[in-house]
Amino acid sequence: MKIAVVGTGYVGLVTGTCFAEVGIDVTCIDIDQKKIDNLHKGILPIYEPGLEEMVTRNTEAGRLHFSTKLGEAIKDCDVAFIAVGTPPGEDGSADLKYVLAVAREIGENMNSYGVIVTKSTVPVGTAAKVRNEIEKALEKRGVQIDFDVASNPEFLKEGAAIDDFLKPDRIVVGISSERAEDVMRKLYKPFLLNGHPIIFMDIPSAEMTKYAANSMLATKISFMNDIANLCEIMGADVNMVRKGIGSDARIGTKFIYPGIGYGGSCFPKDVKALIKTASENGYEMQVLKAVESVNDNQKEVLFNKVKKHFGGDLKGKKLALWGLSFKPKTDDMREAPSLVIIEKLLAEGCTVSAYDPVAMPEAKHTLHDTITYAKDQYDAVIDADALLVVTEWPEFRAPNFDVVARLMKGKVVFDGRNIYDAAEMEQAGFAYHCIGIRTHHQEPA
Repeated sequence: MKIAVVGTGYVGLVTGTCFAEVGIDVTCIDIDQKKIDNLHKGILPIYEPGLEEMVTRNTEAGRLHFSTKLGEAIKDCDVAFIAVGTPPGEDGSADLKYVLAVAREIGENMNSYGVIVTKSTVPVGTAAKVRNEIEKALEKRGVQIDFDVASNPEFLKEGAAIDDFLKPDRIVVGISSERAEDVMRKLYKPFLLNGHPIIFMDIPSAEMTKYAANSMLATKISFMNDIANLCEIMGADVNMVRKGIGSDARIGTKFIYPGIGYGGSCFPKDVKALIKTASENGYEMQVLKAVESVNDNQKEVLFNKVKKHFGGDLKGKKLALWGLSFKPKTDDMREAPSLVIIEKLLAEGCTVSAYDPVAMPEAKHTLHDTITYAKDQYDAVIDADALLVVTEWPEFRAPNFDVVARLMKGKVVFDGRNIYDAAEMEQAGFAYHCIGIRTHHQEPA
């Protein structure tokens, strides 16, 4: 079986590589010649644990190929995945121009039956638009070629994407014919041998499933952050509350950790897109609007704590940041809370020294030289008036706080991820602020 994956971003590269890992012949296609040249050299455009080794292994085995020539790859493939970007427009809607451009080019070059699969996160109704573009291109060529369109949304967590693909909770496939179902079942057979379920449904339902899943997870995060803020006002401990509600099997323990808001390429974009889709169809997503509002406010919570601690005057203060990426095990800076925090600190006249194990090269594309990039976490805190923990990288969980205290000018820590124990921090002589717990160093909001 041969497949083509169009787009070598996060979703496309992980998808193509994991299919190659189980023995399928895969060609990954991108219009960016430099990106393809780098992939041939083993240089990846993204950071994902374990992916570089897997790309190298499958390239050397002759199962994974990279090309800029979609026309050649589409001619003899059984399945073509469209995994190009769908950036949000100013109104929050998903921009489908890249998806439809690929569909058009597929129609201009296909010469035998194949299943065209939308892997990008796309609004309900996109598969029908993809079919229309292909049909128009075929008609323009004056040929009749059977094909099917399917929807196969991805459910990959950055930092754990390989395991998510190879050992999925579920595989969702939207189809409109038995022939397409047979092809997709054959394609995913290697992943079903260990009992992972494949769920076939109609295409609009598959398209909606992706948005609904991400929006539900975003809702859990914003709900818990809202509860955390109230806990702090009322003198309750949000960590205790989290354990109390998480033990209820109907709620569960995942995505109920309080913090400084969600970011990344998926949750913010997908929540906006679903709100916009509903609006275009005469319906208001009241819950999701609140989810988005809470998240926007939560990204400012740590900055507000810093400003309050220093009596409203931050001019000339040096602040150290541990973590820049929106979550650990990724270099993704899209919608990262760190960007909001840094922007506000700089506007107040602060200087910022930051350290992140992976994301600093990516951060420089956005922040340039507006901040200092430290060589390690201890270098970041030298002469700092305060430390802000922004991303919960494992190496930040148990630092030597004796060293931190000696290096810092001020002994105050703002923990945006609640990874430290308040009593231990205060015993070590730090003024400690976190999320959803009223410590001795802070008054109720």
